[in-house]
Order: sequence, then C-alpha cells, then structure tokens
Amino acid sequence: MTERRRFKQILTLQERLTSYAQEAREDAALLPPCAEKEDLLRRARQADTASHLDEWISSPGLQPPR
Repeated sequence: MTERRRFKQILTLQERLTSYAQEAREDAALLPPCAEKEDLLRRARQADTASHLDEWISSPGLQPPR
C-alpha cells in the first residue's frame, strides 16, 4: 500500500478561504456578464459561507455536550 503524501498547511483554513473568495471576485470583475462570471461569484459566496462556518465551529462559545 502506498503512503499518502502529507504536508503542513502554512495558512489557516480561514485565510485560505478568504484569499480564494477575494481572488474569485477579482477574476469575476474582469469578465463581462456571463455564466463563468456568475460561477466565480457563486464560488466566492460559498467560500465566505465556509469561512463563517469554520469561525463559528471553532469559537470558544461553542461547547461539546456534557
């Protein structure tokens, strides 16, 4: 069985999602109205939502059940 290649992430998930959303919006701004532009904007919104969910899940206010 082959071993999986593992590596440490330099940036946090929050930083990577924020960066991806920003880049997608910048790319979409350069395009005329079309399906590709809408797809990039949808992906940016999804990355923002994932970022907010990650922030909520890792918040200290969220406690495991006792």
